[in-house]
Parts: sequence; structure tokens; C-alpha cells
Amino acid sequence: MIRTYKFLLRPTAGQQAALRAMLADHCSLYNGALQERRDAYRHGSKTSITYGDQSAQLKAIRAFDPERQGRWSFSSQQATLRRLDRAFQAFFHRVTAGRTPGYPRFKGIGHFDTVTFPKDGDGCRWASTPNDRQTRLRLQGVGHVRVHQHRRVRGRVKTISVKREGNRWYAVLVCDNVPADELPPTGAIVGIDMGVVHFLTTSDGVHVANPRFLEAMADELAEAQQHLATFPQRTRRRTKRHRAAARKVAKLHGKIRRQRADFHHKTARALVGDHDVIAHERLNTAGMTKSPAPEPDPGQPGGFLPNNAAAKAGLNRSVLDAGWAQFLGILANKAESAGRLVVPVDARNTSRTCPECGHVAKENRVTQAKFECVRCGFTANADHVGATNVLNRAGLVLCTAA
Repeated sequence: MIRTYKFLLRPTAGQQAALRAMLADHCSLYNGALQERRDAYRHGSKTSITYGDQSAQLKAIRAFDPERQGRWSFSSQQATLRRLDRAFQAFFHRVTAGRTPGYPRFKGIGHFDTVTFPKDGDGCRWASTPNDRQTRLRLQGVGHVRVHQHRRVRGRVKTISVKREGNRWYAVLVCDNVPADELPPTGAIVGIDMGVVHFLTTSDGVHVANPRFLEAMADELAEAQQHLATFPQRTRRRTKRHRAAARKVAKLHGKIRRQRADFHHKTARALVGDHDVIAHERLNTAGMTKSPAPEPDPGQPGGFLPNNAAAKAGLNRSVLDAGWAQFLGILANKAESAGRLVVPVDARNTSRTCPECGHVAKENRVTQAKFECVRCGFTANADHVGATNVLNRAGLVLCTAA
């Protein structure tokens, strides 16, 4: 299996300055390569510039600017150029598919936060120890950075990335040949229904509360964002007070993100530990949180009809705060490691289908919390009904596969 490990780095003040310089120089390389491609397109070049063309120029770039580009790992700079090449490949794919193209844009220094080393030992070296207390990450141009290794790394380290999140630095390791750590079978199978009132409800009738981390910190975050917005556009990123305000907003977002991830990991671990098979709805979160399209008013040229955009925005915020997509990804990874089975099923009408008689109707869902079948009169909690239908559909999927 392939697994990713993320560890907090504890660099010294000098190493933090070197890490910031590394990000800035890689950002400059990315933007310079993007500018070269833009110029070639603008001047009508018949031959497109590829990753191979730009990678071949790296040796000359490093010799021309040894202070900024020459001191960093050659392979990490190649990885930065590959990152730009993937952005262009995605751009051309969107053009071919007829979607909004979204031409690759220049990266600001505050939005270029990751440098990747494609191979352990080439510009970087992961030096773990048996007791995990003296772990160091050696980075070319930075030195040996202390690592807070909170868990044992298994498998073979393939790639290493250094990532900045606010004022914190992390090492992200991608390892292959990671052995599975299978749990003993329990014989239990469960269906789960995702929601916003309850984070999830199981087919056993258990409700897991939605912590609403973003909502809990909404007032503090709004105050920090309003303070950041008071700085005039011309003075932004030029004063110490503006940088401090931006760091405050980033710190709050980072705290919310870590709280949400911790909750997802613990909830997924509990489900995986107690059940052999876990069924869930196949959700399209991106489509569910899409803003409603404006509705032109035929009786008033240039006017629009009400489309409940404000109410939809509130629902979208709640869905994104719950983080369903991240949770289901974590659940799938933990289940694979533990030898469990995760079964995604069709999400249509799971909360409108009566589990007793099978009747499907919008009127079955009386309120957000109450389900009452208009045909047979069966009543239950709507989320529990949804989880039960998910479990029933998973049984059909498993029978068909068998």
C-alpha cells in the first residue's frame, strides 16, 4: 500500500529563514517558467514549450544565479517545473472538455507553500531513529531540521515534501510497500448517512454530533478578517501590522482545519474498529455546494427572480464545515489499512424511500428530522431511515458482486 505521513518540523530561526528563501526561489522559478510559456504563446510560437525544454535550461539558470537557484536541489527544481507542466495539462484538458479553461496564473510568495523532493537521498534525507526522538530531515541548503515524529514510519520513503501552513512547517512523506495492519473480524456491517444537523447517523440508530468548528470560531474569525480588510490596498504586505493581521487569520483557519481533521480521524477509526463493512452514500460534494444559477426576470429586463441564494450559501457553508469528502477519504484509507471493506452506494432518494414497503415519495420526508411513509404509515428518524437504506443498498451491491 501507499501511505502518507505528515510530521511537524521544529526548525531553528536560521533554518526558518532558509526555508522561506527556498520557497521564494522556487516560486520565482515557477513564475519565470510560466512567463516563458506565456511569451511563447503571445508571440505565436509554432512549437510549444514543454517540461523537457525548460528542464534542460536548469543547468544554465543555476550557473547564472548561483546565490538564489544554484544552492537548492536540482531534482526539487525539476519537481517545481513538473508542477507547472501539470497545471498546463489540466488547462488544455478543460479546454478540450469545453469547461471554463482557467489559464495557469502566477503564484504570489504567500501562496507558494510546498517544495517537493522526488526521491529520498536526492537533495533531502530522512534520518529516522529507533526511538523516534532524534529524527532529523536533512535538506540541501537548509541543514538538518529536527522533526516531531509522533508515529513510526512504515514502508519505503519515496518522496518528501516540505510544506508551510501559517507559521508552521511540515514534512510530508509518501511511502510505498506499507504493510497492512489488519484488525480481527467483528462480523458487523453498518450503513452511515451524512448530515449537517448530525455529522453522521448509523443504521444502528447512533447519532454522531456535528462539532461545527467553523461556526464555533465564526465571530473570532470575522473580527480578524475585518481587521485585515481595514488596511488600504496600497499598503498591504508592506507593513508589520498588516503581516501580523494576515498571520492571525491564517492561524485561525489552521486551527479549524486541524480540529476538523482530528475529529475525522477519530470518528473514522471508531467505525473501522467496530465494523467489517461500512456503507456510505456516494456524494458529489462539489455539485452539492454549487451556488444556484441566477434566474432572469422575464417581466423586467435586466432583473432577476429570487433564487434562495442566501439560504443556499448557509447550507453550503455547513456542508463544507462538516468536511464530508475529507472524512470519506480518511475512512477509505483507514479501512484499507485495517482490512475492512467500504462500499459507496447511490445516494438518490435514500431519505425518501420507506425501508418497510419501499415506497419513494418526496412527501415521506415530513421535516428534516421526521420520516413518515404516506403509503404504510411507517415513522422513524429521517437520518436513521437514510442510513438503513444505505445499508440495504450495500447488501444488494455485495450480493451482486458475489
